[in-house]
Amino acid sequence: MTTPVANAVRDDRAAIDKAISLLTAFGAQASTGLGVSELARRTQLNKSTAHRVLAMLERNGVVERTGTSYRLGARLHELGRSVYPPGHERTRDVLLPFLTDLYELTRQTVHLATLHGTDVVYLAKLYGHRPVPTPSRVGERLPAHCTAVGKVLLAYDPAAAARALSEPLHRFTTRTIADPTDLAAELDRIRRMGIAFDDEERQPGLTCVAAPVLAPDRSAVAALSIAGPRGRVDLGRLSTELRRVCAAASQAFARAGVGRAR
Repeated sequence: MTTPVANAVRDDRAAIDKAISLLTAFGAQASTGLGVSELARRTQLNKSTAHRVLAMLERNGVVERTGTSYRLGARLHELGRSVYPPGHERTRDVLLPFLTDLYELTRQTVHLATLHGTDVVYLAKLYGHRPVPTPSRVGERLPAHCTAVGKVLLAYDPAAAARALSEPLHRFTTRTIADPTDLAAELDRIRRMGIAFDDEERQPGLTCVAAPVLAPDRSAVAALSIAGPRGRVDLGRLSTELRRVCAAASQAFARAGVGRAR
């Protein structure tokens, strides 16, 4: 009596694995679409199995048909948006003009980010005229301890900082702060100075400066940052512009009455 049940569970898991494999197989063609044969080849599924699983995904809006091909559907976008609190979108809408101001003043790559647990989430990014390769992408999460925006947000959030200090700190480069005692001292310095730096801590050759956007209770609701190649940008000079823009953004955020996007 137990064998059919056990087999059903294994079959369900196999179907989920196949579905995930197909979804990830789209790669760069997620919006343009791929045919069943190519998806079957990429996932090492036979064509009939790939077609059957794709039909199931289509019924649920996860993929959609475009001619004889399939592409990722709008349902995935909706699911992705639901990962983060709704306040993230409102925070981005209120602060995006200030990110634009920061770009106009500096002409460097600039970011708008907020905290999600002990990770930093990038809400917006504008590229400078001489863009430097950065690991940040809109919607992406990175560990907060290795980025300027992440460290400044941790510095103004004692609960999140405590969680980050209690977890293993991954070392991405030789400059990453991976010792809890050193990170605690760095966060204390950031609280006193009101600004954070990333000196090749996430990626060699990349340096950043970040400052918080503060709510009336002095908690950080978001952070803005400037990024550039190490040795080719004057972060000391740029930090003056950054502080001024963040102060204006904090005032606008308070006027807008937006809740914290956490």
